[in-house]
Amino acid sequence: MSKEITAKKSKKKDSKFIKKIKQKAYAWHRIIGLITIIPVIFWTLSGLMHPFMAHFFKPTIANERLEIKPIDKSQLTLSIQEVLAKNNITDFRNFKIVSFENNTFYQVKTVTGDLLYFNTLDAKKLENGDQKYAHWLSRYFLDDQKSPIAKTDIVTEFTSQYKYVNRYLPVYKVTFDRPDAMEVYVETASGKLAAFNPKSRQAFIWFFDVFHNWAFMDWISNNSIRIVVMILFLSIIFLSSISGIVIYGLFWKQFKKTDKLAPKKGLRRYHRQIGIWISLFTLTFAFSGAYHATTKWEPYTLDKMIYEPTFETKKIPLANNKLNLDWSRFLNASIITLNDTTYFRCELLAKEKFKKPKADSGSKWNKKDDKKSEVIYINATTNKIAPNLDLEYAEFLAYYFTDGAPKASCCEMIETSEDDFQPSFENIKLLESKVLTDFESREYGFVNKRLPVVKLAYDTPEKTTYFIETSTSRLAAVINNSDRVEGYSFAILHKFLFMDWAGKNIRDLTMVLAALTILIVSVLGFILFLKE
Repeated sequence: MSKEITAKKSKKKDSKFIKKIKQKAYAWHRIIGLITIIPVIFWTLSGLMHPFMAHFFKPTIANERLEIKPIDKSQLTLSIQEVLAKNNITDFRNFKIVSFENNTFYQVKTVTGDLLYFNTLDAKKLENGDQKYAHWLSRYFLDDQKSPIAKTDIVTEFTSQYKYVNRYLPVYKVTFDRPDAMEVYVETASGKLAAFNPKSRQAFIWFFDVFHNWAFMDWISNNSIRIVVMILFLSIIFLSSISGIVIYGLFWKQFKKTDKLAPKKGLRRYHRQIGIWISLFTLTFAFSGAYHATTKWEPYTLDKMIYEPTFETKKIPLANNKLNLDWSRFLNASIITLNDTTYFRCELLAKEKFKKPKADSGSKWNKKDDKKSEVIYINATTNKIAPNLDLEYAEFLAYYFTDGAPKASCCEMIETSEDDFQPSFENIKLLESKVLTDFESREYGFVNKRLPVVKLAYDTPEKTTYFIETSTSRLAAVINNSDRVEGYSFAILHKFLFMDWAGKNIRDLTMVLAALTILIVSVLGFILFLKE
């Protein structure tokens, strides 16, 4: 009998304890919800717009990449050395060949970083050549030869309209005087389209930047404070979802008992029912958003990761128009130095893709040929092809950009004297090296922009992987385990890549519905507070 009384008392104590927790949780849930109502509205509304603008109403452009054609050797009457000598240029960083407006030019990068253009037939300099090339590229990508150009700007750093996700710097921003006020961003050094924004997209970028990335915080403080505030609010939203789960999930039976005595109808009922179902999405959005924000502490520096040694014109013995190669497939050439040897880096149309269009067929070169090209290196002294040098050059660049980090980050120290230690690199493995001509959606996605690149995966504790664009001697991306974890978190929990199996349309629709439901639940909760 005494045991039954003790059990009943214990049950009552437990009930009171649980009731107290429930009351506290409910109070905190209301307070937290009120604190976060404005941030939630900002994030959900701007989040709703993203899939609409990025997919359903994505602007299009006539040409997304420059059509690559073999260069006619007869146009290279003068070598790069002869052209530079005629223009009294003794030193330069690099060169390539560009064709536009029915002319072929050597695009020369000077030691000061300027891009100059010289006709390959007579060595005459094209005045204001870089801007003219930018205008030509912009019109080509738009397929618009008539609309006047309203303004031309050189962009040397990322802005509110030209975000870091576009990667390329410096670029020309060419604004057209036409109804959609189209802005085209081009990188003349590579001849690539960086971004294009009609008026509608310009408005969306502003809205998304202000209300999703909270750019307004930068106007009144700085980047670090903006990130801290965002993480703080996202953490509070996360706690709000947890408290909602505790109240309407763990204590659901107790709520059902009170509902029988005083049934909850209308807004309160919908807030509870919808909230418990949507809480998982709220948790994933808040967690992945906060996690992603932590990656924004460091400034973007990849645009500065470029290897540009200075070459003396007179010390390059072999003329570039005398190279021992298949000129019928010749696409372009530049110059590099490796192991104290100078090479011409040449791009050729891949043999299996080389099909010359018939004059009367109206067919064009495959726009993907720039991704399927063959790369060869020719010794600038002996005129002989150096085999497999692209991978070796990529390895050199990886070491150059990181001061040997692929090895130094995982090496044991060996003793050479009592007070002298040096890193030992003998046991370090290169796990994988390959050329990527397409984006790998998970590790090296389209957001990285640059292709083709060489992938170098090293056996370091963090499994550091480097992606090198050898055509421009640039570091395109560095990925390690922590980046992979964050990337997967953001891709799966924030961008719903787990829905890829259903197709992009269904995936984006699911994102829209999830964000919309979170918005509805938050607004319902706010209305309930006002009514009480």
